[in-house]
Amino acid sequence: MILFLSLVIAVVFGSGAFLILQRDLFRVVVGIVLISNAANLFIISAGLTRGEPPIYPLPEGPVADPLVQAMALTAIVISSSVAALLLSLVYRLYLAHDSVDIEDVSAAEMREAEALERGDDPEKEEEPKESPADVELGEDTR
Repeated sequence: MILFLSLVIAVVFGSGAFLILQRDLFRVVVGIVLISNAANLFIISAGLTRGEPPIYPLPEGPVADPLVQAMALTAIVISSSVAALLLSLVYRLYLAHDSVDIEDVSAAEMREAEALERGDDPEKEEEPKESPADVELGEDTR
């Protein structure tokens, strides 16, 4: 049983590590979630003891350790919160750059940084300039 659980933890962790190395940010988030789940499985397998539940008065013989279960439950809540935060950040990046590819997003960020260094505002659209002929005739081109 322990060997099988160790193999499952290794496969889940390896899959998560593989996904973190991808260029797609959604896959990176899924990889982080898989590594978090592998850590939860490791915590549960480390405290795998059999026995009666620790309800007072304590029964004679071995009792199960509730600390491991409490730590795993806390880790599950934290990992789901982190996953929700990361997914919302990836969604905002997609709305801002129309891509979740790391290379595309970093290239767009570099273009925006260069535009800000030049003093251009990348968010500001250029207004059409009036020609001198339109101004003399009094025509409004807008």
